[in-house]
Formats: sequence, C-alpha cells, structure tokens
Amino acid sequence: MSTHSNNSIDLKLHTAVLTTLLVITLISNWLTPLTTVSLTEAVPGFLIIFAICLMGLIVAKYAPFYLPSVAWISLLSILLTLPWTPGSAWLSNEMGKVNFLAMLPPVLGYAGLAISDGEMTTFKQSGLKIAIVAMLVFTGTYLGSAVVAQFALSF
Repeated sequence: MSTHSNNSIDLKLHTAVLTTLLVITLISNWLTPLTTVSLTEAVPGFLIIFAICLMGLIVAKYAPFYLPSVAWISLLSILLTLPWTPGSAWLSNEMGKVNFLAMLPPVLGYAGLAISDGEMTTFKQSGLKIAIVAMLVFTGTYLGSAVVAQFALSF
C-alpha cells in the first residue's frame, strides 16, 4: 500500500482551476470550426464533466486509501455512464455534445505548465543536451508519423 495521501488536496484551488479550464474549454469549443453543436447545447455536458471532476477530487481527498485523483474521476465517470446506472443515457447524450478535441489545447497547456521543482532541476542540470534530444525526438516522431500516414493513405 502506498504511503501517499490525498488529504493535502486543496479543493478551493482545484475548483478555481477547474472553473478556469471550464471557461477556456467552453470558449475553445465555441471557436472550433468543426463544432456542429451550439454553445448553449454544449454547456450541460461541460457542467457534467466539471461536476464529475469535482466529485472525483472530493472522493480522492476523503478516501481511506490512496488512489490518484485521476483514477477516482475515471471510476466515477465509468460508474455514472454504465448502462444500468439511472440517468446514464441522459449523461452520455449531454456529454456527447462536447467536442473533446476542442478541450485538448487548454488541458495540455495546463499539463505543460504543471512541472514540478524536481523536473525543473533535472532540466536545468541537463542543459542544452535535453533540448537537442527533445527536438530530435519530436522531429523523428513527426516524420515517422507522416511516413506511416502516407503509406496507410496510399491504399
């Protein structure tokens, strides 16, 4: 059993961050040209996702054993959308109106900013070498993906 604890989760801070992400993702969803759902139709789905994330954080904070909050949020989402859960069809329908691709840029931007002190220390110690390796990995991944996609699309 892990000795980690989620008791240190600051619910006010997490609520503020989730609210900020909610607003940014709503705007992102609204601005996405491929979205066929209006902003007012997508709001209930976003609020459901917000509520599930908040419930997952509360469960993670008060659970008697450690599980990462993302695991609690995922478990709650799965349980609430199982076919035999009352209201699951409505939840799935409302969340289906959310353009999840439009949610990615703000969430990934936040994830990119959430770098720990230890990671920054390692980055500073590595210096230019890690930047060069990262650029080579990104370039190789991009070119490899392009080659695979070109090959797959040629059929």
